Amino acid sequence: MKIFKSLLIALLLAVITPVSAQTADEIIANYFENTGGEEAWNKLEGIKIIASANAQGMDIPVEVYQLKDGSQLVKINFQGQDITQIAYDGETMWTTNFMTMQPEKSDAETTANMKTKANDFPSPFLNYKEKGFDVELVGNETIEGTDTFKIKLTQKPVMVDGKEQPNVSFYYFDTENFVPIASEAEIPSGPMKGQMSKSTMSDYQEVDGLYFPFDMGMAGQNVIVKEIVINPEVDKTMFAFPN
Repeated sequence: MKIFKSLLIALLLAVITPVSAQTADEIIANYFENTGGEEAWNKLEGIKIIASANAQGMDIPVEVYQLKDGSQLVKINFQGQDITQIAYDGETMWTTNFMTMQPEKSDAETTANMKTKANDFPSPFLNYKEKGFDVELVGNETIEGTDTFKIKLTQKPVMVDGKEQPNVSFYYFDTENFVPIASEAEIPSGPMKGQMSKSTMSDYQEVDGLYFPFDMGMAGQNVIVKEIVINPEVDKTMFAFPN
């Protein structure tokens, strides 16, 4: 009987250990290995995303540009008109006022927070220690039927109403493929302050050796990616505030 119990315990440990014994660093290393390799991700200079966002029953064409130097652009086509939702050239952040349809510079606090987020490209987990970030494996959770590792990511603080606030988010990595399928963070300001904002990521597809999610849910909107271009040719003037 004792031998049987010992064998049973050993079998249980063999089944449980591969999941529970993972460390945050091992999970992140597996993530990059399974999606193209850390070396390839470090060589990535920029991406262009062509997608469609579903908002209130309408499919809105979206173009997103993200570069390694922090430059970003989100452009939508609404009723046949191209509108810049967000643009950032590394120094100035601006958007389009939907009432006047004129470009407007963002305030200093919003711009400073965008400068902080520029470190997220192409993933906040890439070289996270060099960026001054911390990660912690919180435990295991089931997200919509999928077993996941829950990792807490602490980045550099953001400014909210002139005060530094913690910049903490949680990512849920699929225990089978080691890719994030969801993330959540507390909303720091506005009418929904204190509530959790959740994003989802699925349908990972390969693009020139790297894997990206092609189906994303953000702020109640579903975004379907149609094409991703690696290291696109970019006219840097598109990020600058129009004179």
